[in-house]
Amino acid sequence: MARPHYASRLEDWFNIGVQAILRRRGWRERIIPHVGYGTTQFVRVLARVVLSRDPRNQPRFDEDQVVRGWRVFVTAPATKVKVTVTVSGQTFEALTDRGGFVDLSVPVVLPPGWHEVNLGVHGERQARARVYVPDPDAALGLVSDIDDTVMLTMLPRPMIAAWNTFVRDEQARRVVPGMAEMYAELLADHPGAPIFYLSTGAWNTAPTLTRFLARHGYPAGPLLLTDWGPTNTGWFRSGQEHKRSALRRLAAEFPNVRWVLIGDDGQHDPQLYGDFAQTHPDHVRAIGIRQLTPAEQVLSHGLPVPNTDPGAHDPHRPTAATVHAPDGHALRPQLQAVLTRPDPT
Repeated sequence: MARPHYASRLEDWFNIGVQAILRRRGWRERIIPHVGYGTTQFVRVLARVVLSRDPRNQPRFDEDQVVRGWRVFVTAPATKVKVTVTVSGQTFEALTDRGGFVDLSVPVVLPPGWHEVNLGVHGERQARARVYVPDPDAALGLVSDIDDTVMLTMLPRPMIAAWNTFVRDEQARRVVPGMAEMYAELLADHPGAPIFYLSTGAWNTAPTLTRFLARHGYPAGPLLLTDWGPTNTGWFRSGQEHKRSALRRLAAEFPNVRWVLIGDDGQHDPQLYGDFAQTHPDHVRAIGIRQLTPAEQVLSHGLPVPNTDPGAHDPHRPTAATVHAPDGHALRPQLQAVLTRPDPT
């Protein structure tokens, strides 16, 4: 096995030193649960473990509390910590990775709907995570981007991204009109269908994003985020590859589901979704692309026109039906028209 990139070794060295100092000061592990999901074969549990001054009495950021974005990034990951996961009376163990994350799939079958699993460290139950199991007969599912698709963040221009992420409070972010209503209507028309929020955002922002989605009426569903920073192969991980691998995994885990993919034209969603539709035509029902305004395009990538990459996929190859509109109010009738047509497969 190749030696990890020196950037990841440097980060590991730093984290180990910080952990040692904090543990000597009495800090202990605290579990931050994330929403997981299940199928007819397994349950996927997602969580992160960090060090906290008082894990039993943490301040809770409720929906009405103003939270500065930088606070979610000031965390100390607890690495190589044994976490117990109890699902439907069965207990499993997982070891946190170099970022303090737990991503564990356990062979437990749960009925469709929402369920809770217990998470603990050192033999003590500390947190409960929610998991959603879609209806095994569901034939349609929804995958949505987050940044500039359901909320306006003007990512990833560095200065604006830093301001939105580290300075502004979470309630200052604006919602994209009509998207929540569109998602709710699509899921109401297909009871038991899953929804996933797929983003290149960091897992540190998961609690903030969850509160934002709930506050603005978006259907609850698992977040599929990534971990910023060094990897075993370089200084930063690829956001595009994160999305590609997540889509491939969903296609494998839900072989009978055809996905409605929702994104925006500010970055790479049209190309990523188009590539996926071409390589997995039996897994994509439709693609919906929110069109950014010229000003939003400039803030997103520097030009007043959509960020296109003609070499990303061959436009002459068959792909899923794709609709474009500036918000959810205009996308909804177009997607409804596509979904009411006879399925070509």
